[in-house]
Amino acid sequence: MIEFLKDHSWTILIIINYLLAISAIITVLLNNINPSKTVTYIIILALFPFFGLVIYYLFGQQYRKTKIFDRKHVINSKVIQSASNSFQLDGRDLKVINEELDDKIKLIKLLKNSEKSPLTIRNDVKLLINGEEKFEYLLDDLKQAKHHIHLEYYILKDDGIGTELLDIICERAKAGVEVKLSYDDVGSKLSSVMKHQLDESGVLHCPFMPVFFSSLTGKSNYRNHRKIAVIDGEIGYVGGINISDTYVNSPSSKLYWRDTHLRIHGEAVKVLQFHFLTTWDFVTNDSIEIKESYFPEIQCKKGIPVQIAASGPDTDWANIMEAILTAINNAESYIYITTPYFIPNDQVITALQIAAKIGVDVRLIIPKESDSWVAKYATNSFIEPLLNAGAKIYRYKKGFVHAKTMVVDDVFCTIGTCNMDNRSFNINFEINALIYDTEKSELMKSQFKTDLEDCEIIEQELWMQRPNSQKLKESFSRLWAPLL
Repeated sequence: MIEFLKDHSWTILIIINYLLAISAIITVLLNNINPSKTVTYIIILALFPFFGLVIYYLFGQQYRKTKIFDRKHVINSKVIQSASNSFQLDGRDLKVINEELDDKIKLIKLLKNSEKSPLTIRNDVKLLINGEEKFEYLLDDLKQAKHHIHLEYYILKDDGIGTELLDIICERAKAGVEVKLSYDDVGSKLSSVMKHQLDESGVLHCPFMPVFFSSLTGKSNYRNHRKIAVIDGEIGYVGGINISDTYVNSPSSKLYWRDTHLRIHGEAVKVLQFHFLTTWDFVTNDSIEIKESYFPEIQCKKGIPVQIAASGPDTDWANIMEAILTAINNAESYIYITTPYFIPNDQVITALQIAAKIGVDVRLIIPKESDSWVAKYATNSFIEPLLNAGAKIYRYKKGFVHAKTMVVDDVFCTIGTCNMDNRSFNINFEINALIYDTEKSELMKSQFKTDLEDCEIIEQELWMQRPNSQKLKESFSRLWAPLL
């Protein structure tokens, strides 16, 4: 028997592979996902033994249905329910909102109905351009923390700016401030010395879904791509800027990094707090004590409406993608999008084409050079259809544009962690702030036009003349688009 197994080991492995592949194919078919994804998975599973199973394991499973998060403890907390009830709007607020937002109210209802993401009114928000601005404000706010600091980041490194920030939270922890730190185990890199310092200082820290070989996993995991900071339950940060020297444009920086972040003071911070607590409950695998002091009464004189949209395997719907799609479909004047990765699904690309064809000013800023060969050419494969529809596409050439923003019709803008690709829409944990305010939207529009000064426009006639070799690379890369 043993000799038979040795002589036919390869055949046996192939048979096992295809039995598993057939099971996976049946599962994919029963899930009724997008046909292009279904075909992609079937081809990979059928033509690439073993490798196809790995790809399916990493990308093909419906985590939104199987729910790797158990959120019952956090959601059922009386403190959370009480905080949620405080967001109920009175008749006066609703009248003002309806008058100012008109048909954009559909977007608010979409999120409220799908994920119980409340519209918060009493907020003051500050747009932060690049890491230099963000860290100036964030480090100062951390130094002023009196009760608690909650941090959740995809990338956290103990380099220059990272060590400065970590030293501050260690000092605050020693002073009696409660500090909780969650960081993604793939994106982050903390030395054992720094972890020991955090322990000695009383900082509670946990990696998100630890892996054995983080350097080899790359992007092939369901990762926590969110960037959240909550200070004393009153001040919050969300956006595209991680904690690393990469995001600070110092004189020694090798690459200029263009990014956008948001500082919030007001009720929307309570929603950021809820999402942090959900993550913390998961990473610690323990029942967290949810204190009323996490949700203090906030005295904010400003009245900027903000919704927090979160999506990932812990949500029932692809909330951010649906919010973006609804905003595009309701646009009447313009849509300005900045994203480092533009590999949209069929719904988003079709919505942008329709908007451009009916006369909406659709403009898109993407990087001239990407950090991924496949992502670059996959993005390029979507340029021609948009140009044909009348959209304008610009490539940022000053450095790398990492901002994830959209502004529509001087009434709505969004800043967050979500890229315009399948990974952000369906795979990773993401979070965006949606702002319904004319002043902030005009500010975002002004910044977009400022960024255009560092861009080159893609001329349709010249683009159509690009070499066939490039088109072949685009077509090949686009085959992988559902998996990127």
